[in-house]
Amino acid sequence: MTDAWFAGANPDDPESGATSVRDGHADAPEAWPTQAVESGFAADEDDYYEKLRAATLTAAREAVAERERADDKQLAHAVRAMDDAERTANELAERVVEWAGTLYEDVPRGLDGVRDIAARDPTTAAEARVVSYATRAVDLLDERDELQTFIEERAPTVAPNLSEMAGPVLTARLISLAGGLDRLAKSPSGTVQVLGAEDALFAHLKGRAPSPKHGVIFTHEYVRGTRPEDRGSAARAFAGKLTIAARIDHYSGDYRDEIHTELADRMATIRARAEEEGQ
Repeated sequence: MTDAWFAGANPDDPESGATSVRDGHADAPEAWPTQAVESGFAADEDDYYEKLRAATLTAAREAVAERERADDKQLAHAVRAMDDAERTANELAERVVEWAGTLYEDVPRGLDGVRDIAARDPTTAAEARVVSYATRAVDLLDERDELQTFIEERAPTVAPNLSEMAGPVLTARLISLAGGLDRLAKSPSGTVQVLGAEDALFAHLKGRAPSPKHGVIFTHEYVRGTRPEDRGSAARAFAGKLTIAARIDHYSGDYRDEIHTELADRMATIRARAEEEGQ
């Protein structure tokens, strides 16, 4: 009975059997319900299955919690938080500058204006509220910067090839959009190419728009910096190498210099078309 998941487990503690459920194995199935009853682990077959259910649910919860703590998940949470902080700061900045314009002269626009307002010494109750409001926006901007630093420090360890190829922030966005490094590694290059362009893709599938050529990867210089007529080729080439990089990062984790050289050569070939056609 040493191969049974309940061997040595406390019948009244689902966690004691959860480890065996997650990590144990048996060479062949046995009459576990009968053995559980005979060993005193369970009162009867129904009790056995109730204990098995409790242990498997506990094991599943532990696996989910462990997965959520994984570094790639932390990158995904961090980049979403960074975007939330920046979006909220921009919304606050618009309100702060508008309000401050009724109290001060020559208020700078945008985020620079918010920092300027937050640094002022209020002399009235209204000014105190505006300065306090601006300070909250500045705090969010500082938090955004700290989150970006966290991403830039962590991403090269989690996904060295993706980080070298796409940059840490875009790497975190791709992992977030895919739902994890494992899912990104299992995605075809066509899916990676349009991650972040789901709305445009759905519109295309309903016949309301052309097929999107790229999603969030457009923010990378390889795509954005390529002339419009060549961006489709650039996006396909880039997405193809990103897919390979994600698979290497997920399954082996070692850095492969050759894939970066191959991508650079491919992008140079695509961009050379413009020069050839301009001659």
